[in-house]
Amino acid sequence: MTGRKLFRTGLALAGVAALTTAALAAPAQAAKTSATSAAAACRLSAGSVTAAGAQTTSTVGGLPPVKTPSNIAHGVYQPGKVRVSSYFISEPNIAGLDIFGYVLQGDGLYSHSYSQDGTGEIDTSTPNSLTRIGGGWTNFKALETSVYIAGNAQRHTAYGLRSDGTLFRWNTSGGSWRSTGSTAGFPSVKSMALIGKTATYDTFLANLSGGALYTIKIPATTPMKPIVTKVRPSGWGGFEKLIANKCGASGTLLLGIDQTTKSGYTYAVSHANGTATVIQNLGKVNGTFPDPVNFRWGVVADLDPLTGG
Repeated sequence: MTGRKLFRTGLALAGVAALTTAALAAPAQAAKTSATSAAAACRLSAGSVTAAGAQTTSTVGGLPPVKTPSNIAHGVYQPGKVRVSSYFISEPNIAGLDIFGYVLQGDGLYSHSYSQDGTGEIDTSTPNSLTRIGGGWTNFKALETSVYIAGNAQRHTAYGLRSDGTLFRWNTSGGSWRSTGSTAGFPSVKSMALIGKTATYDTFLANLSGGALYTIKIPATTPMKPIVTKVRPSGWGGFEKLIANKCGASGTLLLGIDQTTKSGYTYAVSHANGTATVIQNLGKVNGTFPDPVNFRWGVVADLDPLTGG
């Protein structure tokens, strides 16, 4: 075969390869576009405690993502007292909303229940109960609760991360906190967002100060033995707080808050599967996150599924 024929044959093969690549890439790109469009329909309810002690509510979502403030309840806490907040439940009542969650103030862990009136402010005609559960919480930097209810299956679990990297677990059934284990090895974790809960385990998405992103799957069995899996090796160290909510059948809408720049970014995350997890950057949120304490607003447990892990 002459050099010219070889050249022409090469061009023909290159053309076939290009067409094949395009044919393969087009469905993949279409699938990605479709997934991004689906994620754009997802929303999460972001809450915060301001320096003045107010409790705020905002909706975050869309494409490009937008933060839409919807409520601020003034005077919920004394200024500067709350350091850390678990997720809070917001349940409609006849006049407004019933609110419940946990906060850390100084050395103490507190449960907090109160009601908001039709204007979103504290309903002063109902009890406002900020109850101290116990002390020894000065060095804790994260707190979250997981309540799983499906038919007769119920599980009430709380987690606290101490600054030395020890992760603690409690059973909170009946209002009392009973220790069900602890494990060391998490000193670099900056934030943990609950993305999955079942009758038998909880799954958190955690970012490290070095930038890596991991899942921490914690079976409900005793002794406590978390399963740690790398999702991404870098790029996530700038977020001081991660907030997650269900998106689609088994995915997650993730909000990362950078408290240094007071900015937020949203991501569509597929069902957690190690480094094969698909993460789509939906962009920087149009809106700021100026408050020192951030958390997720949820609803009653049986209407609040998290299926991302």
